Amino acid sequence: MRRSGSPEHEPSSGPAVLTGRRRRSALAVTAALLLPALLSACGGPADAAGAEEVTVMTWAPSGTGTTDRPGMTALAEAIGRDLNSTGGLFGRKVKVLTCNEHNSPEGATACADQAVAARALAVVGSYSQYGDSFVPVLEKAGIPYIGGYGLSSPEFSSPLSYPVSGGTPALVAGSGRQLTEAGCKSVSLIRPDTRAGDTLLGYLGAALKPAGVKLIDVKAPERSNDYTAIAKKAIGDDKVGNCVVAALGAEPTANLLDPYRRLEPKRTQLASVIGSFQQSVVDSTGGDGGPLGGAYATGWYPPESSHVWNLLRETVKKQGGGAVIDVSDPGVQTTWVAYEVLRVAVERAGTEKQLTPKGLRNVLDSGEPIETGGATPALSWGMTNMLPSADSPRLVNTSVTFQRVQGGRLALQREGFVDVRGTLAG
Repeated sequence: MRRSGSPEHEPSSGPAVLTGRRRRSALAVTAALLLPALLSACGGPADAAGAEEVTVMTWAPSGTGTTDRPGMTALAEAIGRDLNSTGGLFGRKVKVLTCNEHNSPEGATACADQAVAARALAVVGSYSQYGDSFVPVLEKAGIPYIGGYGLSSPEFSSPLSYPVSGGTPALVAGSGRQLTEAGCKSVSLIRPDTRAGDTLLGYLGAALKPAGVKLIDVKAPERSNDYTAIAKKAIGDDKVGNCVVAALGAEPTANLLDPYRRLEPKRTQLASVIGSFQQSVVDSTGGDGGPLGGAYATGWYPPESSHVWNLLRETVKKQGGGAVIDVSDPGVQTTWVAYEVLRVAVERAGTEKQLTPKGLRNVLDSGEPIETGGATPALSWGMTNMLPSADSPRLVNTSVTFQRVQGGRLALQREGFVDVRGTLAG
């Protein structure tokens, strides 16, 4: 599935992207899997897919003003169109269903119920922090969850979950490693005042403790128009060696950057995780001349400028339908990677008879590595790949990338992936 003329390797990202034909066949399967799940809440009938159709679903919040990720569902629809434009997957039309999760437990449950009613093959590349609500619904129906954003514990513990990244735990642990190497003496963590935010302290603390770096907990509301007091607390006395990590959602982080800039810290080093900000935020806040100039960043994947995203960019351009899909958004990138996993797994499932949620799970559980075109290391959910952690055994991809804003662009600070498995395993 390599596109002719693509570079075979990139120093920081591994194998080259898969070619258009194989990718499109995978996308076709994906799309066929998605559409039937479109129930009333998603604006479509709940009828089951026909014999020549495959249904999958992707969900994410939209219109909430906090953790919105509409680009993820828009990309899923674009992938479906791309697959079906080349004959679908194994001759079967792909139905891609999308659902607004509304950033609420009720919304997450409603989306999961729709996937069950539509007899979806899988839920792919989705975003929700309410795993306690949607995972039991999918487990009862036997539907695999491929490539969630990694915001909740059930995503890393359910036997039906197949995360493609290390989620927020890997990002925060990686940020701690990155800042320790940068010489930070104290780190203020600006994080949401939520249950999900509470878990970040442990991961960051585990990364900072070996170097004796002080950790300061700065709780912040998920939604606010004025983060001045939060920024002031995080900056503190603005000494050399003081560092600040912003681990909020994209919109709250954008609201935080303005008061941070106005406070004009001279010696405090700013850092964040990809997802709290990305290249589009660097651009909108003034590049090197803005508050993110020189900022450290920890991500799951290579930067948006990497060739591994060439096919993603091409699909958005050809099949995006005018939707706003930010290729630098890690949610969009996660959806892309998740659909690639689906494509490979469906190809391996082979016969039409095996194209069921159980057959798909059997392939994913086999332990045979799945390449993602260099966006991640090869992924495998076999028993030998599990994290030795009772809480997060499904967290199999413990690699991150170290990036920094240089010349107004997010660029790799270090070549290749950095494995934080030791920190996550405790």
